[in-house]
Amino acid sequence: MAETYDILIIGGGPGGYVAAIRAAQLGFRTAVVEREHLGGICLNWGCIPTKALLRSAEVFHYAEHAKDYGLKIAKPEFDIEAVVKRSRGVSAQLNGGVGMLLKKNKVDVIWGQAKIASAAKGKPVEVEVTDPARPAVQPQNPVPKGVLGHGTYKAKHVIVATGARPRVLPGIEPDGEKIWTYFEAMKPAVMPKSLIVMGSGAIGIEFASFYRFMGAEVTVVELLPQILPVEDAEIAALARKQFEKQGMKILSDAKVVKVNKTASGVEVVVEQGGKSQTLTAEKLISAVGVQGNIEGLNLEGVGVEVERGIIKIDPYGKTNVEGIYAIGDVAGAPMLAHKAEHEGTICVEKIKGLDAHPMKKTQIPGCTYCQPQIASVGLTEARARDAGYDIKVGRFKFIGNGKAIALGEPEGMVKTIFDAKTGELLGAHLVGAEVTELVQGFVIAMGLETTEEDLMHAVFPHPTLSETMHESVLDAYGRVIHM
Repeated sequence: MAETYDILIIGGGPGGYVAAIRAAQLGFRTAVVEREHLGGICLNWGCIPTKALLRSAEVFHYAEHAKDYGLKIAKPEFDIEAVVKRSRGVSAQLNGGVGMLLKKNKVDVIWGQAKIASAAKGKPVEVEVTDPARPAVQPQNPVPKGVLGHGTYKAKHVIVATGARPRVLPGIEPDGEKIWTYFEAMKPAVMPKSLIVMGSGAIGIEFASFYRFMGAEVTVVELLPQILPVEDAEIAALARKQFEKQGMKILSDAKVVKVNKTASGVEVVVEQGGKSQTLTAEKLISAVGVQGNIEGLNLEGVGVEVERGIIKIDPYGKTNVEGIYAIGDVAGAPMLAHKAEHEGTICVEKIKGLDAHPMKKTQIPGCTYCQPQIASVGLTEARARDAGYDIKVGRFKFIGNGKAIALGEPEGMVKTIFDAKTGELLGAHLVGAEVTELVQGFVIAMGLETTEEDLMHAVFPHPTLSETMHESVLDAYGRVIHM
């Protein structure tokens, strides 16, 4: 007899394990099928370990500039093996934590490759679990034996949460040695003296920032005219200025047309402005986006609609096939861990029959943990104007903030965008120290439909970086104090 569940989730990443825990809380008998590692790419090879690497780079940078704070430190050095070991240790600790959470909530974990075998109206969905069709891309540890063995499982509801992997461009296929994806970039055996980063989205810029702070010569090549293409143009320009001040070379509106591997590294042919140039470096990091893991699930076989590599869903994660749902990266942009987690919660609460609210994607914050940090939520100035809004825009630079100056972090800005007619906060965009921690204040404000008047009357503590948020709002309405 096939084991039967109320909810079976394919994928144990942020979306999958959060959905599983919420489902268990709601009384569903729940299982997660995972082929590689709990926590998914985010915890094991993305969000978490990169932040550990960036923290090491940040501390190293401060040590190099200790004299700016009145301190004397002998010339600092780093041990790249120890830096990587710390990063991997952070991931391993959290990986184990996810396993404990699932066990605590009585969620079964089934290790293996899942395929949806059948889905018929009025009948449970059948899922076959076998050995992975391919080895783990980058196994954290040997894949453990499952709580339950391989075989066929049935569930009233199956949620696909299989995440994404690096996008590969033809002719620039990663080889793990000279052409890297984020997998290899996260665990260098030796610190390269030079590298080229192809793509200036969050992944590309974070790695560019890490390697530059660790002393490597870094060149970023971006196809579009603006780096950090999803960000507000003014914020991206300020960030670029800081990156270049740090010694990073940036080529925007430029296209990589050819990559040749050499004995010493790579030769990268770049076209820009009708001219061609050849760049050389020890390594090339390909950071041109990610694509959903939809292969091997038999989605076509059971009739699930897929469009441009994305599973089509309604606002609650439901596909066109009864009993099958999708959340996270496989269900479309923005491909962010916190979006996947929230989608998972919405999906299982809707299945339970609760009053679940569809996610407002315009209120999902985005963060890039480079130096300086970048964070945003809502519409950029350009998108607000394109949408037909009559807007008021406020700006406040960190140089006018006492805490920023005391920290030695005077470079930064907060930009806020309001509907001039209603006072609605349409967007907030930040660059500078710790802005990834500040942006949530604006996210909450947008969720509560807070107006400019509410924000102006709020009392912000002094001295804090958060005062820049208040001053930006004041500036939008001609009331800025410290600038």
